[in-house]
Amino acid sequence: MSATKIIAACLMMASQTYNVPPALMVGIYKAEGGKIGQEVPNKNGSYDLGPMQINTIWMPELADKWGVSEEKAREMVRDDACVNTKVAAWILRNHLDETQSLSQALQHYHSRTPRYGIKYKQRVLDIMYENGLMKTGR
Repeated sequence: MSATKIIAACLMMASQTYNVPPALMVGIYKAEGGKIGQEVPNKNGSYDLGPMQINTIWMPELADKWGVSEEKAREMVRDDACVNTKVAAWILRNHLDETQSLSQALQHYHSRTPRYGIKYKQRVLDIMYENGLMKTGR
């Protein structure tokens, strides 16, 4: 099975597990543009991991939650598409529960700094629109 099909299946399962819109998860995936096994360095010394580009700032919390080392959590998030997409959906769900706003949750998925979050939200919405995942939003 191709990596694209695996990621698509994982995205749908993660969306269902955390009750977040599947089209939004696909939009985030397309905006992030990551790949299984990928580590992308950031200017602040952190890394973005895997298909959904999960930032390594989440590793201490995930390691504690899963009862594994931070290195093992990093490996799981980087190398397992379903773990990666479930973490992305979990992050989005937590932001949604906190803000009670899908728009704000999407911004926070990327950054709590408004100028970055708003720009990211619009990028995801544009991608969703361009890919037929939503009818309006521009």
